[in-house]
Amino acid sequence: MKFLQKYKRLYKLRKKVENCKKCNLYKSRTNVVFGEGNIDTKIIFIGESPGFWEDREGKPFVGPSGKFLNKLLQPIKLNRKDIFITSVLKCRPVEGKRNRSPKQDEIEACKPYLLEQIEIISPKLIVLLGNVALKALFPNEKLTVSEIHGKEIKQNNRIYFPTFHPSAAMRFPNVRRKMEEDFKKLKVVINKVS
Repeated sequence: MKFLQKYKRLYKLRKKVENCKKCNLYKSRTNVVFGEGNIDTKIIFIGESPGFWEDREGKPFVGPSGKFLNKLLQPIKLNRKDIFITSVLKCRPVEGKRNRSPKQDEIEACKPYLLEQIEIISPKLIVLLGNVALKALFPNEKLTVSEIHGKEIKQNNRIYFPTFHPSAAMRFPNVRRKMEEDFKKLKVVINKVS
């Protein structure tokens, strides 16, 4: 698909997401966090859902988790402008003033938007950041990121690479070490699709 076609389709999809009322998250959002980056990329990173800073700015991974993700990208020479980053949910799930985990009905409501983003961008590699992203794209699998992180899943002429969510790595030193190791493996996978 040509760049202009991709751009038009993503723009139309973004407008649809901005007007979405399929779940109650639209009532509390400040901004839709559609995703950003290179729409002509071979690599998409998918997170869980927007947090406080993402909701405020309308951009993915701009808070503490995003800063940590940027640190992980540097040693493998991957720049955010060269990839596309999005999340399963496009609106922040919040309880009181705190982020909360997405509910299944919210995931189901938002999942078609994610699948359409993937279809339009047509990446060769999808990096799944955490269990929510893994379960959204592999709902029938019983595995968790803890069990299969850092291992390639090949399906539909595409490589899926599950790893931990940056926020988990920031909280738990052992997860951080594993995620850093995963990113070393990810560099090898990126070389395959480049």
